[in-house]
Amino acid sequence: MATIEDVAKRAGLSRSTVSRVLNNHPYVTEEKKQIVYEAMKELGYFPNSSAQRLRRQKTDTIAVLVPRLTNPFFPFLVEGMEKVAVENGLQILICQTKQDKEKELAFLNLLTTKQVDGLIFTAIENDWQTIAPYTKSGPIVLCNEYKLDANVPIIRLNQEKGSYLGACHLIKKGHKKIAYCGGAKSELGIDREKGFRSALEQFNLLLKESWIFRDAYSIECGKDIVKQIVEMTDRPSAIFTGSDEVAAGIVKEAKSKGIKIPDELAVIGFDDQPIAELMEPPLTTIRQPTRLMGEKTMDVMMSLLMNQYYQQQVFELPIEVISRETV
Repeated sequence: MATIEDVAKRAGLSRSTVSRVLNNHPYVTEEKKQIVYEAMKELGYFPNSSAQRLRRQKTDTIAVLVPRLTNPFFPFLVEGMEKVAVENGLQILICQTKQDKEKELAFLNLLTTKQVDGLIFTAIENDWQTIAPYTKSGPIVLCNEYKLDANVPIIRLNQEKGSYLGACHLIKKGHKKIAYCGGAKSELGIDREKGFRSALEQFNLLLKESWIFRDAYSIECGKDIVKQIVEMTDRPSAIFTGSDEVAAGIVKEAKSKGIKIPDELAVIGFDDQPIAELMEPPLTTIRQPTRLMGEKTMDVMMSLLMNQYYQQQVFELPIEVISRETV
């Protein structure tokens, strides 16, 4: 196996000159660079990229924290990030927190110990006061979920607008008894519920406490919601869900119990994942430009790595209702 000394000998140059070429040193003539590259090609020599990164104190790796890989939303989001990362010679390290605060902090230590060059949150478990000190160790970007007191770039959607549009769509279809499915712990969840309630108040509609379903995030959660609804004496005629995944569970369980969609129960999802169009009937949902959000997030991370500082800048992407057949 050829070594750097072999390359230097073949090129007729010093080892230090070859090293400067390999590390992109600015004070090397183009002629000497071409001589070194030709010698490397003849010898089949490839530089040790790990050693080069160590010398530069760079890993060319970005950590991406996700709560659950089983939720299709996050793989599509990560796919957008990876596209931009690969184009720029970076790789991503996917870290699944499973919504655990301690796991999240453990992954943040990757930044402190210089095992990654930057870190992206797609969901946040700890408060910002706990996370903020880690920004001294490297660039951090918030994507999807957000903290309003964070002093880092945020790539997000207007969640309040999305839920408002979704609720209005149900109301304009004639529904007055509308259930709500969503979290109330994160700022994303709070904003989403705010938009939903705003639409109901605008049309003087009430939201019964029994029609509010918390902490639903999977197909099974959607099935459980239908089981609760069928036991009610005063049932909602429609439901706004927090994700297409939950909506899919609702539609499946409703059909198994003979509930007609949308005649007896209208369902609106959130995300517009591929499953939405493939469902029977196809799912009406709120479209989030998931891949675009991932791409924009990595674009911003690249700018931070090149020392282009964004001062608490929020990048907001478009959101819209996609009308299909469940409403």
